[in-house]
Amino acid sequence: MKQALKEWAIAVEALERGETILLLRKGGIRETAGRFEVPFQRVLLYPTFEHQDPNLLKTPNVERVESGWHPKQVNISSIAEITHVLQISDPEIVHALLPFHIWNERFVEERLKWKPRSPLYLLLLKVSRLADPQLIPYREAYGGCRSWIEIDEINVDQVTPVLSDKEYLDRVEQIQSLIFRSQTIA
Repeated sequence: MKQALKEWAIAVEALERGETILLLRKGGIRETAGRFEVPFQRVLLYPTFEHQDPNLLKTPNVERVESGWHPKQVNISSIAEITHVLQISDPEIVHALLPFHIWNERFVEERLKWKPRSPLYLLLLKVSRLADPQLIPYREAYGGCRSWIEIDEINVDQVTPVLSDKEYLDRVEQIQSLIFRSQTIA
């Protein structure tokens, strides 16, 4: 497998621990067609430090790195199935989702304000850990503000789901229920 979704390293860690199943995306500056799309259902998770900011996290337990910094090697340790892609524009719904992800209100507000005519995409991911995590060398092609990259081939034959099917579906139900209730009330 080669397709990978770039996400803050701290978010990838939270996904791998089962603390969240939710990512909030608007897309990077270098997205195809200038807008966010989800071209793959199954992706490797590529942890990045670009734009990772402790001031945008509920628990600022991450060190900020200099712009452009990246490790010489990147640990690829998980794969995800993107089971749901939901578009949200209502700030109240986005704020109601705060318990389900790692970011704070400031992050949510900044995401909503950036490209205000574009919706915020909620990705629900069923994550599995690779039996054999692999270190790959960093390449310039992996850098920049983009969501999707193609990396060196990674073996994904043996994986262990982070959450059971029931645990995952329960969380999906909670998130969808919250969104549906909020849309019904509005």
